[in-house]
Amino acid sequence: LWPYRLTSPLSFTECVNPLSDFLCRTGSSDPYCIVRIDNEAIIRTATIWKTLSPFWGEEYNVHLPPSFHTVSFHVLDEDSLSRDDVIGKVCLLCIKGLDGWMNLTEVDPDEEVQGEIHLQMSVVGDGDIPKILRCQVLEARDLAKKDRNGASDPFVRVRYNGKTQESVIKKSCYPRWNECFEFELDDAPPDTPLSVELWDWDLVSKNDFLGKVLFNINRLQSAQQEEGWFRLVPDKGTLGSLRLQLRLRDETVLPSGHYHPLTSLLCQLGGKQPCPDLIMLIDETTTAESRQEVASNLVKLYLGQGLAKDFLDVLFKLELDKTSEPNTLFRSNSLASKSMESFLKVAGMQYLHRLLGPLINRIFEEKKYVELDPNKVELKEAGCTGLHRVHTEAEVIQQSTSLLQSYLSELLHAIVQSASYCPVALCQAFQQLYRRVSKRYPEPEYRKVKFIAVTSFLCLRFFSPAIMSPKLFHLREKHADARTSRTLLLLAKAIQIIGNLDTLNCCSKEPWMVPLQPVIQLGITQLKDFISKLVSCDNSEDLCLQERMSLQCGSMEKEGFVLLHRTKDKSMLMTSPFKKYYVTLSKDTLSYARTQHSKKTSFISLPRILAVEKVEEKSFGSANVMQIISSQDNGQMETLYLDCKSVNELNQWLSALRKACSHNTDTMSCYHPGIYKGERWSCCHQKEKADPGCDKTKHGVTLQEWSDPLDPDLESQLIYRHLNGVRPAIWYSLEHLFDACALLAITSLSGVKLYFFRKTRFILFLVDPACLEIEYSTSDRSVLILNAPAYLPMVGGWFCVFFQGKIPRDDQARTRG
Repeated sequence: LWPYRLTSPLSFTECVNPLSDFLCRTGSSDPYCIVRIDNEAIIRTATIWKTLSPFWGEEYNVHLPPSFHTVSFHVLDEDSLSRDDVIGKVCLLCIKGLDGWMNLTEVDPDEEVQGEIHLQMSVVGDGDIPKILRCQVLEARDLAKKDRNGASDPFVRVRYNGKTQESVIKKSCYPRWNECFEFELDDAPPDTPLSVELWDWDLVSKNDFLGKVLFNINRLQSAQQEEGWFRLVPDKGTLGSLRLQLRLRDETVLPSGHYHPLTSLLCQLGGKQPCPDLIMLIDETTTAESRQEVASNLVKLYLGQGLAKDFLDVLFKLELDKTSEPNTLFRSNSLASKSMESFLKVAGMQYLHRLLGPLINRIFEEKKYVELDPNKVELKEAGCTGLHRVHTEAEVIQQSTSLLQSYLSELLHAIVQSASYCPVALCQAFQQLYRRVSKRYPEPEYRKVKFIAVTSFLCLRFFSPAIMSPKLFHLREKHADARTSRTLLLLAKAIQIIGNLDTLNCCSKEPWMVPLQPVIQLGITQLKDFISKLVSCDNSEDLCLQERMSLQCGSMEKEGFVLLHRTKDKSMLMTSPFKKYYVTLSKDTLSYARTQHSKKTSFISLPRILAVEKVEEKSFGSANVMQIISSQDNGQMETLYLDCKSVNELNQWLSALRKACSHNTDTMSCYHPGIYKGERWSCCHQKEKADPGCDKTKHGVTLQEWSDPLDPDLESQLIYRHLNGVRPAIWYSLEHLFDACALLAITSLSGVKLYFFRKTRFILFLVDPACLEIEYSTSDRSVLILNAPAYLPMVGGWFCVFFQGKIPRDDQARTRG
């Protein structure tokens, strides 16, 4: 079994009224949010500058290990001159679903605890021998870093019945004590707890609390002995609110063979074509809240089967059949619209980056003031023309028009040129859409509808959202400031007008867009020519989608420049050992070279990777360092260190490598988060270099990215879960559909219902899946036995059976099972 825990989605929407103590001199704050899983930072949102009510709108999917405990959200105020200030936090212990405002609470140092302690508890003595409570403190791991050097000086304080004993101090977040403490039990009340506390020793200030564990002595006397790792717990005014949307899903993903019946049914029972009737049922029974998720799961499943184009074609046909007004075609959030939107993000993201990347970077770098609406023009923002003369409103609008025309012309030129490198999968999907709409609306007055159908997805649901929010499409690492956001909004609005192929209607609503009308009119003509080229792609290029789109095994998972250091059984150098390399993660190897196009000379085979983990901040003076531990031919282990630019880049590399190595069998269960320097490990001070490790590996936490390899088993499980949830609605629809379409319907005394269809070679049973054998008897006493391996179990009570020969027609047919 492969257990998964997913938070889907995990959205940061907005925050209001951060604590006034952290306001900068301008009377505002520069807030950002850090997400921690069990105190490990995995996500950092963009900083929203100079505001008390930031809006992020960021969404993440995170794979979590089943053993995780807490998810916390820390809101901080970024400060370029000193350490960032912590405004407040939201900590969630038990998560199933959440969508609303959560009050921020003050960060209490005594509650900011983390880590585990290894203890062995026992009760010795019996009869005339006094009972002794023995507490053996072995070691601890992943303790909170309380000192400025990124470490702590922990000691243990054991309390029982008013008596206190303490351990020696260790200068490590991964200390090992191996000390034993004993207390007499006879004099203590039976309900007296044993307290094991961890503290960080400070020479000048007061000691910092690191956490504690409490034990019930009555339970311990019954068990006589207890040993294990115990999680440290804290010692028990609002600062604003944070709006979150959070959902936790527990999924147990079974081996692939268990999902073959479902995938076979979705792919027309072996005919390698999507099943229209089942897709129609899914469309009818999917709610608005779950439609985006179901669409994404279906798209990824059909991509894995190489049937994405056929799946979308079925949805196009269903949408056209139920649309009477062509002006509303694909404008609602139907399953077809959501599926096409998900398909564009999964299959077209590399295309989008190549198309929009240069222009988005130019706009961010220039930071020009652009405004066409006279009611929103701010002359102070526009600056001066010279000799301290302020621009007039007409000059600002004229200059803005010129800039927008330049941006729009560059974008339209890039769109036209992109016809040569647009992915074949996208071309074929738009080709199917174009032909379906042309066939549905052949009248001359509807000649624009086939173009609008394509642009409704390409421009309105793909290009325009990416232009308005480039960070959400991974085009930029940070959100745009207010000036750049306005420029992007005006550019996106112009693309929407071009995508609607109607300038007159828009200019009547927003007359201040009239100065762009000549460029927009030219853009409409260019866009039509581009679509004509796009939908005329050669079908001979219909390559295997898994190979063409680089979505499956064999694809390049991640690449980019990273600071890198490699060690080969040598101690660390005193100076910074990191050098800049271009690192590439592909199907089988992790390779790197000095430049992007130079020949890769260094490789690490992915099956040889034993662990991919973070490194302590004090090791290199950076909080964004990770290590890749791999085995060599001679049996020795080698460690490669990567220093990333930010916590997001760090977790992206961690996630990509962990997912690429998820099927490795020879992995480490524990590791050293420090470095081997000065003949000892910096984390736990052990002198043996071959010491197995002082912290457990955390390979279960990964971020879900658009470029992830497809996981057909997971998608099948998610689709099955959805179908199981809407089983009553599907059952109701099926009975009405089969009663209307079946050649013959028979209901037995036991309630088993059989349907026979004229042109198909299967019988459909509505029956309890616990039935393992069904016999069909005819009047001539010929018996057809349908054994369990032959049928395809589906959602709680209906399955199909294939058999050889013609379906016998006999009104006296009966069933038993």
